Amino acid sequence: MNLLLFVFYLKFLYTTLHMANRDKNKKTLLELVKQPENSSCADCGATEPDWASYTLGVFVCLNCSGTHRNLSSISRIKSIRLDFWDDDLVQFMKAHGNGDAKDLYEKFVPVFYYQPQQHDCDVLREQWIRAKYERQEFTEQNKLRAYSSGVYEGVLWKKGKDNGQFLKRKFVLSEQDFSLKYYKEDESKGPKAVISVQTLNATFQPQKIGHAHGLQITYSVEDHTRNLFVYHESGQEIVNWFNAIRATRFAYLKTAFPTASNAELLPWVTRNYLKEGYMEKTGPSHREPFKKRWFILDSLDRKLLYFKTELDAVELGVIFIGTENHGYSVSECMPKATRGNKWKCGMAVETPDRQFIFMCEQERDRKEWMEALKFVISKPMLPQDYTTEANIRRRK
Repeated sequence: MNLLLFVFYLKFLYTTLHMANRDKNKKTLLELVKQPENSSCADCGATEPDWASYTLGVFVCLNCSGTHRNLSSISRIKSIRLDFWDDDLVQFMKAHGNGDAKDLYEKFVPVFYYQPQQHDCDVLREQWIRAKYERQEFTEQNKLRAYSSGVYEGVLWKKGKDNGQFLKRKFVLSEQDFSLKYYKEDESKGPKAVISVQTLNATFQPQKIGHAHGLQITYSVEDHTRNLFVYHESGQEIVNWFNAIRATRFAYLKTAFPTASNAELLPWVTRNYLKEGYMEKTGPSHREPFKKRWFILDSLDRKLLYFKTELDAVELGVIFIGTENHGYSVSECMPKATRGNKWKCGMAVETPDRQFIFMCEQERDRKEWMEALKFVISKPMLPQDYTTEANIRRRK
C-alpha cells in the first residue's frame, strides 16, 4: 500500500512540476511575442501571431503556419498558447526571433520584389515563405534570380478573347525594349501583341479567374484599357512572372523618372485596385434602362473603369475621378425614373461634365463604393492626373 502511495505521489509531483514548467514557458513565449520585432507575423505582418517555428526561431500567424507545416524538413511549428514547450526550445526562441530571421533570410530582397501582406492571396504568401526559407533566395547578394535577369519568357495559359477558353501561349518580357509580347501557336508569324511596359499592371485575381494562380495583366492601347487573364500550374512560376513584371516596370520607371526615389516609384510598379464589383448603370439622360456592369476603381490613375463582365478583355468606358475643388463628388440618391434596375441602393457621382447614377445590390456595397470614391476624391491631383483627365474628356 505504501508503495502505491509513493508511486501516486511521484506521479502527482511530476504532473505538478510539468504544469508549472508549462505555465512558465508559456508566459515567457507570450512575453517574447509582445516585443516589437515579434509582435507581427514574420512573413505577412499580421498582428499578434499565435504560432512559432522552433527550428527557424520566428513567430507567425495561423495562415502562414500552414505553409510552414508543409516545409517540415525546414520548419517545425507549435502553438505558443496550446502546445507544450521544452525549456531548450524556449531558449532557442529567446536567442533568435523575427528580427534575426529578417536579417538573415531577407538580407538581399530586391527593391522591386513584392513582399505579401496579411490579406494577399495564398500563392503570394506561400511562395514568399518558400523563397525565404526553402530556396533562400535572399541570403546572398548576387544570387541568380530568373525574374531579375532582364528577359523572362515561358508559357502561360491565357483566356481567349471570344470563346473564353484558356489556351497555352508563349510570353516574352524584355527589359531591353520595355515590352511584353505573346505569341499564338505559329511563332514564325510574329507576336500576337506587343505591349508597352509603360502602362502595364499585374494583380492576382484567383477568384475572378477561377484558378488559385490567376493573374490579371492590364495595359492601355490608345487610351483604352485592355485585360489579359492568365495562370500557370506552378505557383513558383506565376509568382516569378509577377516579380519579373515588377522588375521590368521598376527599371522603366527609373529610366522615365531618374530623380524620383525608390519609395516614390514603388507604389507605381504594380498595384491592387481599390474596389471592384458589379453595379447597375444608366445612360446620360438617366431615362435609359439600367444595365449591369463590372466596375474597377484604380485609385492611382483616378479611373473608374467599367466592363460588361468581370472577365472582359476591353473596357466599355471610363470615368475620371477628380477632386471636390474640380467639381467631383459622390452621394446617395434614388432616381425618380428607373427602368431595368433590379437593385435599389442608389449612388450619384458628379463630374464637371455629367452626373452618373449607379445602383448597388446591398447597402453595404453602396457604403463601400462611396467610401472608396470619397478616398480618391480627397487625394490631391498630381500633374499627370490633369493629362489623364483631359484625355478621357477628349474621348467623349
